Amino acid sequence: MGKTLSEKIIGSHLADGKLQDAAQIGLQIDHTLTQDSTGTLAYLEFQAMGVPKVRTNLSLSFVDHNMLQNDFRNADDHRYLQGVAAKYGIVFSRPGNGICHQVYLERFARPGYTLLGSDSHTPTAGGMGMIAIGAGGLDVAAAMAGEPFYLEMPEIVNVKLTGALSSFVSAKDVILEVLRKLTVKGCVNKILEYTGPGVKTLTVPERGTITNMGTETGATTSVFPSDEVTQTFLTGQDRADQWVPLEPDTDTSYSETIDLDLSKVEPLIALPHSPDNVKTVSEVEGTTVDQVCIGSCTNSSLRDLKMVAALLKGKKISDHVSLTISPGSRQVLENLAASGELVDLIHAGARVIENGCGPCIGIGQAPTSGGITLRTFNRNFKGRSGTKDAQIYLVSPETAVASALTGTITDPRKLKEYPKICLPEKFLINDNMFVFPAPQPSNVEIVMGPNIKPLPTFPPLQAKLSGEVLLKTGDNISTDDILPGGSQVMSLRSNIPEISKHTFRPIDADFAERALQKGGGFIVGGENYGQGSSREHAALAPKYLGVKAVLVKNFARIHLANLINFGIVPLTFADKQDYAHIAQGDTLELDTANLQKNLTVKNLTTGISVQVECELSDLDRAMVLTGGKLAAIKKKHASAS
Repeated sequence: MGKTLSEKIIGSHLADGKLQDAAQIGLQIDHTLTQDSTGTLAYLEFQAMGVPKVRTNLSLSFVDHNMLQNDFRNADDHRYLQGVAAKYGIVFSRPGNGICHQVYLERFARPGYTLLGSDSHTPTAGGMGMIAIGAGGLDVAAAMAGEPFYLEMPEIVNVKLTGALSSFVSAKDVILEVLRKLTVKGCVNKILEYTGPGVKTLTVPERGTITNMGTETGATTSVFPSDEVTQTFLTGQDRADQWVPLEPDTDTSYSETIDLDLSKVEPLIALPHSPDNVKTVSEVEGTTVDQVCIGSCTNSSLRDLKMVAALLKGKKISDHVSLTISPGSRQVLENLAASGELVDLIHAGARVIENGCGPCIGIGQAPTSGGITLRTFNRNFKGRSGTKDAQIYLVSPETAVASALTGTITDPRKLKEYPKICLPEKFLINDNMFVFPAPQPSNVEIVMGPNIKPLPTFPPLQAKLSGEVLLKTGDNISTDDILPGGSQVMSLRSNIPEISKHTFRPIDADFAERALQKGGGFIVGGENYGQGSSREHAALAPKYLGVKAVLVKNFARIHLANLINFGIVPLTFADKQDYAHIAQGDTLELDTANLQKNLTVKNLTTGISVQVECELSDLDRAMVLTGGKLAAIKKKHASAS
């Protein structure tokens, strides 16, 4: 039996384990990627490991999330990040150079390589034929220290593409169709591998859009083959020598196959407040729109913004619509400027804002109270835009433009004339916003501003855990719910005592204070707990507040790993009906001396005992018992010394 593309790349990087479904494997990582909202903590963790230099082929540090400099805190963090990069052998991408995933795809992604990034949308690079996985910052720090990245070997699902997209239908509509079929929890511990004749009709940026938003299905990653389309893109980036052909064997088999005829996909839209709440645009046409935001790591490529410019050329946006455009990289912006297409955007009334994430994570461009905002982004969780009662819809660039012009949600096919756009054979390339490591790292002084606080340390796990249920939540709790984004909170990313005060603020503003008063305790949740962003602060802040265990129906992959990394015991109900037998305020007790798979939680308030499962590998169990991954790695390096 032949191998899938995923198996080929994983197999060539296998450091531990076997390619068997659900087996734990250790993956050797070629490249790492961080961004500023998660990177500051990741580098504090890396420094704590005592490793003199990164041990990857390439590590990159991007500043793209919170570039607002309202006071010293962000500026201090950015200075710290640049100093760490210079000293430890990391390439630093300066603020304004662009969004990490877009810039990485343009300048660094290589077919057949592995990438681990402290951002959940790291799978964007799968559009280049890579195994690219999002993880918590501590996992990325460990990879920089030369440690394998451990995960459960995913099932591999084949998405077989046939046909070609119709006019005014684009890659965003493809991934919305996949989300409509699979939902936000349908691909946990799975890889989406795209095959079929329809693949060759999609450019690398379009493939990147699909792999980027595949994260919202819960997938570990998504991957396309490396073919002549990939070669063309790399040639345009002056990186033709890095191309290699990669594809699955013809006689391979998959755990599941999803057939998708691209010619039958039509313009789609995700309604509030979930990326899988998908309908056709025609079903919701006519709804008044207040704001349209084009950009994010999903739809800010040169392909996307050339299409936007062509559709806006010679036209004017509706008087009551605010239209913003965030180019994904400085390269995208320079190419638009050189071709004259930037003028078309400005002339139509668009506000061109900085090359970065910004509005996607609630930093700038918050909509009006109760406003309707159409965004080409990947998430529309309630409150993520910065306005709690705003209605966020996710759309393609084509639908975004049509709606900005008419002032209502509009099927882009009504624009009738579909422009033909061409990507340049050679992109304008300017790498002067990268700062490469110092030739003499010993001379580099790392400056830590007053907001950058030492990492908290935690003792080994107690043999018995007891405490109150501090919070009981429903299904699909996101890391935005656990620890929100936005400029106020993100400026505290390097200060755990301060950022912890915002834990669960969108759900329960009194949570942090109550957790400290009670001496910590338990959290109980429903399905898909911890979906969304990879931010490990959503595990570290609750740990700092004394959260001992989290008991849910099931976890999202990255958040589960983050809980383990910081020594919080992850539990799932053996019988999901038992969720009803625990209430907020109940006192629970749990024997954790050996952390066996099958455990009993005693509800001391009601007298009812609940059977739970603690699915941990031997490695994970040892980490939790030791007090977390950082403590385990420091112990390992100390023993080696």
